[in-house]
Order: sequence, then structure tokens, then C-alpha cells
Amino acid sequence: MNGTSIFFLALSGLIALVGLFAMAMAHDYLQFFGFALFLFGVLFGFSCIKRHFDAQEAARH
Repeated sequence: MNGTSIFFLALSGLIALVGLFAMAMAHDYLQFFGFALFLFGVLFGFSCIKRHFDAQEAARH
């Protein structure tokens, strides 16, 4: 993984963590926002990992 991928993977983890804290502290519609933020962070992290392995596979061929 290059530095950019690691940076965005760490950023997505931080976003997911902030979403979890927002979801835990909220009692109203902001709880949905925290859940959406958590979901975005997790899915973005998985997409970073997927792009890394796609690039690695493309370099092999």
C-alpha cells in the first residue's frame, strides 16, 4: 500500500469512529446521522482495500 491509501484508510476509520460516538451520544435524529457516518466510513475503508488489491492484480498481468 502506498502512503495515500494508508492515509485514506486511516481517515475512513476515524470517520467511522466519530460516527459511532455520535450514534452513542444522540437521542434523536442525529442517531441516524451517526449510523450513516459509521456506515460511510466502513464502506469507504472497504473500497480503499478493494482498490489496493485491484491495482495489485492489474500490475501482475
